[in-house]
Amino acid sequence: MGEEINKPEYDFPDELRGNIAITTLDRIYNWGRRSSVWPMMFGLACCAIEMICVAASRYDFARFGMEVMRPSPRQSDLMIVSGTVTKKMIPMIVRLYNQMPEPKYVLAMGACASGGGPFKEGYNVVSGVDKFIPVDVYVPGCPPTPQALLNGLITLQEKIDKQSIRTVRWYKREASEPIPIPVLGPDLIDPRDIHLFDATRSSVEKPDAQKDV
Repeated sequence: MGEEINKPEYDFPDELRGNIAITTLDRIYNWGRRSSVWPMMFGLACCAIEMICVAASRYDFARFGMEVMRPSPRQSDLMIVSGTVTKKMIPMIVRLYNQMPEPKYVLAMGACASGGGPFKEGYNVVSGVDKFIPVDVYVPGCPPTPQALLNGLITLQEKIDKQSIRTVRWYKREASEPIPIPVLGPDLIDPRDIHLFDATRSSVEKPDAQKDV
């Protein structure tokens, strides 16, 4: 099969040989997506200023096909979490992520979005957005420089280049379930961990029940 691809049946004119390339459906599909990534236009803290710098003329990520920053999650395929993620904000971030159509990606920009940053031990800050939504690329820094964010965006493009239509999650038969929105209360509760709370509650209440008997 490889020899047949390398040696096509048709003879091309000499002036066209340098303009014809043999490729695959995956490469064409990935080229179209990597060259038209549409980030969502929102920021959380000081990292958003660096993200604005990347969109300005000095760095200009329009060179990579990313100049269309959409204010609507339904028209975006890249969420740049730029800044501190508080417990009051994470339910809205998860809601926006669920509203984004597949294929979609997440880039955690800065120390706060990646792991909590200097506020990690605070009572109102989430220790990394990846505890609630999947992150594809982490960009370190506090805040990262515009060059670092550009490097993260190029890294995302390299990841897209390696994907295949046969293995990506959005083309599998099993429909992807939306991520449950965290519940605010005395502390932040992830509905996916409710069974752990139930198990802990039952183990605490069981000795008291035996004592009454």
